[in-house]
Amino acid sequence: MLILGIESSCDETAAAVVANGTVVRSNVIASQVATHRRYGGVVPEIASREHLEKIDEVVTEALALAGVTISEIDGIAVTQGPGLVGSLLVGINYAKGLAFAAGKPFVGVNHIEGHVCSVAFEFPPPEYPALALVVSGGHTNLFLIPEPERYKLVGRTRDDAAGEAFDKVSKLIGLGYPGGPVIDRLAAQGDRRAIIFPLAEIKDPEHSLDFSFSGLKTAVLRHVRECGIPPVADPANPSGEIVDLCASFQNAAVRALVRSLRKAAEIHHPRTILLAGGVACNSELRAGVRELAARLAVPVFIPSPIYTTDNAAMIAAAGYPKLLRGECSPWDMSAEVSWRLQNVDVETVRKKARYRL
Repeated sequence: MLILGIESSCDETAAAVVANGTVVRSNVIASQVATHRRYGGVVPEIASREHLEKIDEVVTEALALAGVTISEIDGIAVTQGPGLVGSLLVGINYAKGLAFAAGKPFVGVNHIEGHVCSVAFEFPPPEYPALALVVSGGHTNLFLIPEPERYKLVGRTRDDAAGEAFDKVSKLIGLGYPGGPVIDRLAAQGDRRAIIFPLAEIKDPEHSLDFSFSGLKTAVLRHVRECGIPPVADPANPSGEIVDLCASFQNAAVRALVRSLRKAAEIHHPRTILLAGGVACNSELRAGVRELAARLAVPVFIPSPIYTTDNAAMIAAAGYPKLLRGECSPWDMSAEVSWRLQNVDVETVRKKARYRL
């Protein structure tokens, strides 16, 4: 079964063709990083316009690289949310038009579920129950997955997402946008114990697995002001104190993420641990989660960077079982900007879905 995936939730316009939910035939991504870098972050209106300009070209290229025509596609999966409303609508409306013209079923997919499914291309099916830590610029969530397509949110950020904290700290010290890759690179050269930043402790026992990064961000700001550290003039040649700051900040952020994952594992005893989302590219986080999994004697699935950042292959993978069951979203489907992946199960999806056109 060939699925065309379409992703446009934020600042990547992406399309992919995936066979049977696991075999990537093509995976095309048009990034807008260069466009938004000058503004220090994603500008929603600009992102929407770039999606409009690129989406037809990206989908056409994905089909061509896969060596198929739209008539050979069995269904279309498109990101319905969460994300930026204008960006989401570009992908949704394009998918609807393509589905209508070609007479193909289409289904809306939760972007976070797509990240969870990104492990499908390089690993065997997880053993359940599984724990999934999904960390990106807009989301930091911890899910218990008792079986495929069932999710229970057991931990979430109370304020900034981890990737957002990386971007804000990077902007504060003059390293630009996006912050994650440059901080990760500089941190490898620094002393992660040079500055001891505090970790937020959630006192509420019912939400002890939650995250908070606003206090860490504030601690970095206070340290910069108290020490009189000027913004970096030349990002290619930062001072030693900036390098140590990057290492110390990253270490604190990673320790907070791994700490909650460890607590969740002690409570829920998973048989597989998954790490996904754009921040899963971070080298220290990948190493920390692998180390934790080794101590627990539990297999850990961490996708290659091309599948951790936003891509359409993961959307196709998430849409595959739904389309295989014959589900199809209604024509009036719209963007779900704040769509939470929580307590979603097969029966709920079936009740909401309409069936083949």
